[in-house]
Amino acid sequence: MLPARIFFTGAPGSKWSGIAQVLEQLEGINTTDHSEHRNYSHSKYSGHQGAYFGKGMEFEAKLDAWHLDQAWTDKAGCKIVKSHEWSLRLKEIQNVFPEDWIMLVYRPELTAFDWWVEAGAFTISYPSYAAYKNNQGIIDAICLQNTKMIEWGADNVLWWSYFTPEWVEKQFGQSLDFNNRWNDVLVGLWKPLQHS
Repeated sequence: MLPARIFFTGAPGSKWSGIAQVLEQLEGINTTDHSEHRNYSHSKYSGHQGAYFGKGMEFEAKLDAWHLDQAWTDKAGCKIVKSHEWSLRLKEIQNVFPEDWIMLVYRPELTAFDWWVEAGAFTISYPSYAAYKNNQGIIDAICLQNTKMIEWGADNVLWWSYFTPEWVEKQFGQSLDFNNRWNDVLVGLWKPLQHS
């Protein structure tokens, strides 16, 4: 059974948005946060869909249930709550939302940065990356976010894996057929019952 929320995080350029879009095909995932103004497309890139939380973005990354849920027009089902900033607040998420899951997407720093630039960099229309100010700000953020995810993962005995249909079926109990392969990306899913 899916939780009310999956706190979903990855650094800019980690391909986390594409992975989130695959997971949004699962039965029970609420996608009523999708709308025309929350969509960004790129010719070589899966793009962005749905609400993003964080500094300078449409919604602040506040750990308050009402604040988070306002992005969805229907409150039922499991919401994938996306923010780069969750990587810096993982312990706090565990404490405030002990029943919800946390999913991390890791990709090496320079590869992630190069992909973020290829995907549009500061011209990305949704969400806004203006708060990062410049390329150095993005690089610093990617390094910090990756470091925090790795540290928290080690503290919580998180198993990192490649994102494959087999991994999805094992973690979510549902089959999804997708052709994309993220050979330079690792994912980890924290569920409270598995780590108590």
